[in-house]
Amino acid sequence: MRVLVTGGAGFIGSQVVTTLRERGHEPVVYDVRADPACDVRNPAAVGRALTGVDAVCHQAAMVGLGTGFGDAAEYVSRNDLGTAVLLTAMAEAGVRRLVLAGSMVVYGEGRYTCPRHGVVRPGPRAVSDLDAGRFEPPCPVCGADLSPGLVGEDAPVDPRNVYATTKLAQEHLAAAWARATDGRAVSLRYHNVYGPGMPRDTPYAGVASFFRSALARGEAPRVFEDGRQRRDFVHVRDVAAANATALEAGSREGALSVFNTGSGEPHTVGEMARALAEAYGGPEPVVTGEYRLGDVRHITADSALLRSELGWKPEVGFDEGMREFARAGLRGA
Repeated sequence: MRVLVTGGAGFIGSQVVTTLRERGHEPVVYDVRADPACDVRNPAAVGRALTGVDAVCHQAAMVGLGTGFGDAAEYVSRNDLGTAVLLTAMAEAGVRRLVLAGSMVVYGEGRYTCPRHGVVRPGPRAVSDLDAGRFEPPCPVCGADLSPGLVGEDAPVDPRNVYATTKLAQEHLAAAWARATDGRAVSLRYHNVYGPGMPRDTPYAGVASFFRSALARGEAPRVFEDGRQRRDFVHVRDVAAANATALEAGSREGALSVFNTGSGEPHTVGEMARALAEAYGGPEPVVTGEYRLGDVRHITADSALLRSELGWKPEVGFDEGMREFARAGLRGA
């Protein structure tokens, strides 16, 4: 299969390219890093790149939480306008298979259970609570302590920042394209992807990259809040394999299929920082109590559907992955 990989020179995209090639496919890299003309917002360039292509793996995006609302227009332009241009060109070229790099951030806060009211969805955390170090969201009905759990694909979406909003819009665009063209579209909602080749020294990198960059400078990783926020750290090779599996398996015609894509092993951010510092041999992490507006407290999703329907499973365990990541190099921003 000849596969156009947008963002194919990036952190995840480059690993997708490697995995596709190893599995006998012909990946075609389309990335503004490799060629400034290869911008997904450029209709002519995208149209030329789609010549002879059987499928598209869309990884190109402006990623991360961002630094405030001031870059909202840039997020929308790169992520949503870019996706619309790409899908329009695919419709015109007759390319009917798409795998989209989705994100678990579309859920907002994760799944919580109140001992009195069952499953509830807390709203955004109050600044006054965060300033006071009260990081756990209370029950929105009675204020009781909540127990976090796993989020399924059928959970309501609730994007809490600009990046999350653009990732959800990408899915809606992909669904509309699939309906209009009888195309096959899959969105893989990534968890916290880490591994060799992560970008460093950029506000859009993941938390694992921040910690690894600090250790390389001889500094202690700085952990926000109390370090007990739960995430699912999934290795980049496993994410790349999920992309290849989704391309090979296909999906329903005229519809978007959504799959959570995580390791299935939730860990706290503090646990990750300690594991990475220990593997690197650097300073112990420092828990700062600081926070970022727009961050959610706990988000760990159930990835069982991807396993059962497509037969994918992660191969890199948390301890093994952190040991490798501690020794691996990082790329520039």
